[in-house]
Amino acid sequence: MDNPLGHTHMSGMAFDCDIAISGGGLNGTALALACAQAGLHVIIVDPHATETRAAPRFDGRSYALALTSKRLMEALGLWEELAANAQPILDITVTDGRAGEGPSPLFLHFDHAEIEEGPMGFMVEDRHLRPVLLDAVAGLDLTQQRSGVSVVDHGAVPGTVTVALSDGQTVTARLLVGADGAKSATALRAGLKKVTFDYDQTALVCALAHERPHEGHAHQFFMPSGPLAILPLSGDRSSVVWTESKPEAARINSLPDAAYLDVLRPRFGDFLGDISLAGDRFTYPLFLSLAHEFVAERTALLGDAAHRVHPIAGQGLNAGLKDVAALAEVLAEARRRGEDIGELAVLKRYQQWRRFDAAALAVATDGFNRLFSNDNGLLRLARDIGLGAVSAMPGLRRAFIREAAGLTGDVPKLMQGRPL
Repeated sequence: MDNPLGHTHMSGMAFDCDIAISGGGLNGTALALACAQAGLHVIIVDPHATETRAAPRFDGRSYALALTSKRLMEALGLWEELAANAQPILDITVTDGRAGEGPSPLFLHFDHAEIEEGPMGFMVEDRHLRPVLLDAVAGLDLTQQRSGVSVVDHGAVPGTVTVALSDGQTVTARLLVGADGAKSATALRAGLKKVTFDYDQTALVCALAHERPHEGHAHQFFMPSGPLAILPLSGDRSSVVWTESKPEAARINSLPDAAYLDVLRPRFGDFLGDISLAGDRFTYPLFLSLAHEFVAERTALLGDAAHRVHPIAGQGLNAGLKDVAALAEVLAEARRRGEDIGELAVLKRYQQWRRFDAAALAVATDGFNRLFSNDNGLLRLARDIGLGAVSAMPGLRRAFIREAAGLTGDVPKLMQGRPL
C-alpha cells in the first residue's frame, strides 16, 4: 500500500502508522495534532470529505471551551488564531422558573473575577474552531488524512491492529482510536459495552442576534421541560441550547422561523431586547451513554464514543478534549520509555485517568437534569434554597467556578498549557 508516511518498524514488523483514528471530528483531529507533535505517526480516517468539514459559513454551532480547554489550544499552538473570534464568558447566572413568569428571586451567580485564572471559558464557533484544527493537522508531516473513507472492520493481534477501510485498503497500526461518536462502530467491534439511557428530550440549538450587548454574561434558566442555556457569542449574538420533550421539540422545530421565535421569546425573556435568528436551527436527541471500559486490545475510545452526557453543563467537548490530553500524554510517555503504545497495560493508564471523571460527570449532569426538569413544588423549593445557599457561600461558589473552568482533579499537561 502506498504510504507517504513511510513505515515505522518494530521487531521486524512494518506499520503504516503508530495510531489510526476512526473519526475526523474535533476530538479525533485534536488527538492527531497532539500525538503528531509528540512524534507519533497518525492516520485519520474520516467518513466526511474535508471540504464539508471545513465549511466556514456560520451555522449556529458553537462550543463553550473551559479555561483548561483554552490552555490545551494554547499548548497545541492554535489559540492565537482562535482568540480573535472567541468570546470570553465573564459571568454565569443560574436561575429556576417557568416560561413567561421570569426567574425565581433565588439564583446563583458566578463571576470570573472570583478566580485568579481569568475567564471561566470562551465561546468559540464551529466555523472558526474546525478549520483551524484541520489546517494545523494538514501542515504536519506525521499526519495523513483519509477523507470520505470509513473504517469497516478492525482486528487486533499481538503487536498490531489491522484496520479495513471502505475503499478496500487496509492500514496497520499499533493502536486504533475510536473517535467515531456516541454510536461508535469501533466500540461495537471491540466488544466495549455501554450503559445507555434515553432522556426523551431533544435539544433545540440556534444562534440569535439581539439588540442589547450581552457583556460576556451566560445564563442557565431551568424550566420544568428542561434547561435553557444562553451563551454569549462575539458581537451582539448568543447561542441558545434549549431542552424540550421529544414531541414538543419536534413540534417547535417544524414551525417556520417567526413562529419558532414566538415560542422562544417568553422563555428567553426581553433582557437583551428583541431577538432574531442568526444562522441555522439544529436539534440533537439527548441520551446518556457511558462505556464500561474505554479500552480493549489495541483499541481506545475517546469523546462521545466513550461517554455522552446531558448538555446541561456544556461540558461535552471539554470532556472529550480532556480525553485527548490524557491519552496523548499517556502515549507520549510510553513512547519515551520505549513501551509499545498499543499494549493494554499502557491503555489502561488512560482508562484509569479518565473513566471515573467521565462517570462522575455523567452522574452529575443526569442528577441535575432530574432535579431541575420537573415542576414538583418541594423539589423547586429545595433547589431554589440550594442555589441561594451556594450563592451566599464564596468558598463553595469558587469551588463550582474552578470545577466549571476544568481546574480541579488531575489535570493533564496540555490542559495546564504545558507541552507533552
